[in-house]
Amino acid sequence: MNRWFALIPLVALVALVVFAAVRLGDFSGRSLAQRGSEYRPEALVGQPVPETVLPMLTGSTAGPGVLDLKTAGVGKPMLINVFASWCAPCRIEHPQLMALQERGVAVVGVAWKDDPVATRAFLDELGDPYSMVLVDRDGRAGLDLGITGAPETFAVDAMGRVVAKVSGPLTDAAEIERLVAAIQAPPRPLPTATTRWARPDRR
Repeated sequence: MNRWFALIPLVALVALVVFAAVRLGDFSGRSLAQRGSEYRPEALVGQPVPETVLPMLTGSTAGPGVLDLKTAGVGKPMLINVFASWCAPCRIEHPQLMALQERGVAVVGVAWKDDPVATRAFLDELGDPYSMVLVDRDGRAGLDLGITGAPETFAVDAMGRVVAKVSGPLTDAAEIERLVAAIQAPPRPLPTATTRWARPDRR
C-alpha cells in the first residue's frame, strides 16, 4: 500500500506535463493574429483609420513615393490587408484576395515588418491582388492599427472609417462577404438642424 502512495507524486507530475504539452500545442498551432482575436475586442471598429504615412512599394524598393494610409482609398471604400512574405497564413488567404480583386474590390496591402525585396518576390510568385502596397518595415502601421500579427484585414468605408475587421486569414466565405457588405453600405448622413428639430405640422 505504501508503494502506491509513493507513486502519487509521480502520477501528478506526469499529468501536469501532459496538460502543459496540450496547451502548448493548442497555442503553437494558431497564428498570433488568430489567438489575439479570441482574447481582445475588435480594435478600431467604428473609428477612423489612423494617419500613418508609409512609403509605397515601387518595384522591389520602398518609395520614393509616400502615402497616408488614411487616404489610400482616395475617398472610396477599401479593404486594408496587413500581410508579410514570411507569413504562412498569408499564403493561405491569398487566393481569396485575388478573387476580391477580380470582383473589383479595392484592397490596399500593408507589408508588415517585411523586406521590400521579399514582398515583391511574394507578389510575383502568387500574384498581386492589391491596388497599392505600403511598406511598414518597422511595424509602425501595425501599432497604429492595433494588430497582433499577420494577416489582419480592415474594412474601411468611403468616409475613412473602419466598419469591420477580421483577424487571421480570410478563408471563410461568410466573413469575406461581411467585409464586402460593410464597405458597400452607404454612409449614414450627418444630422442637420432641419432634420434634428423638424416636427410634423400640427393643425
